[in-house]
Amino acid sequence: MLKKLTNRIYYMPNEERTDRPLLGLVIGDKYSMVIDSGNSEKHAKEFLKEVNKMDIPPLKYLFITHWHWDHVFGIAFMNLITICHEKTKEKIVEMKTLDWRDEALNKRVEDGEEIEFCSSMIKLELPTPLRDELIIGDVDITFKDEITIDLGGISCVIENIKGDHSEDSSIAYIPEEKVMFLGDAIYEDLYSGEWSYSTEKLFPMIHKIKDKKTEYYLPSHGPVESKEETLKLFDELITIGEFTGDEILFNKVIEKYIENFKKEPDEETAYYINSFVNGNKKRNNI
Repeated sequence: MLKKLTNRIYYMPNEERTDRPLLGLVIGDKYSMVIDSGNSEKHAKEFLKEVNKMDIPPLKYLFITHWHWDHVFGIAFMNLITICHEKTKEKIVEMKTLDWRDEALNKRVEDGEEIEFCSSMIKLELPTPLRDELIIGDVDITFKDEITIDLGGISCVIENIKGDHSEDSSIAYIPEEKVMFLGDAIYEDLYSGEWSYSTEKLFPMIHKIKDKKTEYYLPSHGPVESKEETLKLFDELITIGEFTGDEILFNKVIEKYIENFKKEPDEETAYYINSFVNGNKKRNNI
């Protein structure tokens, strides 16, 4: 079901079972835009079925936040003018050459070219034989740093903000509504060993996001967050990242934390500490 955030912004919430990301709808006076395409034909068509019940200007554009499978496998079935970062297009072109059947997918996991988490989710969302002839759609428009799409009476500012999760991570900011679709930008690096954050990538990205006047943030794999909730998370991440520093031993950071704050970190804080420690290990090739 689509949920209404403002008169011009709707979204279909994420689903954890098969790692379906949140899909967004931005409604202009002339045209409407979709944010991310979904992780399968079924996902995309379920979204479109809900949109088609609405009396809104026609869908024209589809913006892809980054290249990961759960955001791009529905492109062909949206059948819209597709916009993404130039590096996103490069990865999509590469993905179109791959064999997505079990044997090939398992081999890529074994070789370290894919991760087990994504492989498992792909198999759940797209069981055989749905992947025998998987169709990955084409991209029509690319950008390098930023592009603004005028939908009539409302604009969508699309900007590459990088981050740990993926170099092509891009946001969609709707200034008139003070709404930002974050994609997966605020999440960890999943594709190079242990899931991790790095202060050198995360902190500049956070500052870019905070520079825009935003009241609602929509991450792809979580609930819609208010400005207060999101800024609190960002402040926590910066504090934990600075506290962890360059330390590569999780237990040492925990000991320092207990000594400094006279209490043990909660589960969430410990998780973030571990993510920064993992990032430090990668930076030092450990």
